[in-house]
Amino acid sequence: MRSDAVARAASDAVSEPSKVLVYGAYGHTGRFVVTELLRRGLVPVLSGRSGAALEVMAAELGLDARPAEVTDAEAIDEALRDVAAVVNCAGPFAHTTGPLLDAAHRRRVPYVDVAAEIEANEDTFTRSRVLAGAEDEGVIVVPAMAFFGGLGDLLATAAMADWADADEVHVAYGLSSWHPTPGTRAAGTVSRERRDGRHVTFRDGSLQYGEDESRQTTWPFPEPLGVRQVRSHFSMADIVTIPKHLRVRGVDCYMTVEAVAELSSTATPAPVPVDENGRSEQTFVVDVVVRRGAEQRRASASGQDIYAITGPLAAEAVDRILSGRTRTTGVAPAGAMFDPASFLDALHEELSWSIASSASAEPAELS
Repeated sequence: MRSDAVARAASDAVSEPSKVLVYGAYGHTGRFVVTELLRRGLVPVLSGRSGAALEVMAAELGLDARPAEVTDAEAIDEALRDVAAVVNCAGPFAHTTGPLLDAAHRRRVPYVDVAAEIEANEDTFTRSRVLAGAEDEGVIVVPAMAFFGGLGDLLATAAMADWADADEVHVAYGLSSWHPTPGTRAAGTVSRERRDGRHVTFRDGSLQYGEDESRQTTWPFPEPLGVRQVRSHFSMADIVTIPKHLRVRGVDCYMTVEAVAELSSTATPAPVPVDENGRSEQTFVVDVVVRRGAEQRRASASGQDIYAITGPLAAEAVDRILSGRTRTTGVAPAGAMFDPASFLDALHEELSWSIASSASAEPAELS
């Protein structure tokens, strides 16, 4: 079944393009989302906290701007007037998700965000279910519809295929570099503060907080990247999204050591565009291995710029929601809400992906 807002948007699509509020539209990731919504024939409505930045961007693109502070419920409700969906691109998401999610429920419009913050994503699942109530399926909510959280979940779901459960999911990130945006740094600070500096993992079927047990090991990425040094237990949003709908006992993430070093250094500059699409020179491989006993299944994706790829990921999600191409209702991760193979195939201009299976014990020296 589809929510009322989705049904209305689908029926109206034949007469005029649907409007989509993009909160944080002028931010680094928000601009990619706006561009991709336009490519899909949707009409972004620009919103965020800075009226001045919105005015400049609106003038450049010929779009409507609706400034609103997340602390002002009336202003947020007005910003959501006559839109078919909202995409939240403004971090730290610990501050913005709650008010925007509440407003989306009041207006009965789908909500999508690009949050990478583990705690903020966990909050979204909990809050959405409370808002929906026991007898109401609620509006469609898709958190972490981004490089971290969304892409890994789509790959893990595609890899599991007909398996009803698995022992472990391993998500390895092979980044050529990582020049974090100011938003990434701010979100990371808030996330660490929320968990009092503790390290978080997903093991034995639940999120667990404790000492940092990460260590340096190796991961055999698909060629041409090959075997690389990585940091284990580098937890990302995947430890929230994947277990929300796949029956797995553990989820672990890995990050190439060069990317970890650049992220950790305050001297690392923000990303710099190198092409006409605004992408940086950074390349990535996301390699997901799902293990059940001695069997493993593997799905991998590669592309350019982790912030830029979030644009088509979020925009494709909105397009599918508004056209009724969803597999469930209420709050759900990308892999549960959409058909993963069809979704990934739709991003063929920005993303290459493949899937494989084998009877092999270890893809790497895993901890």
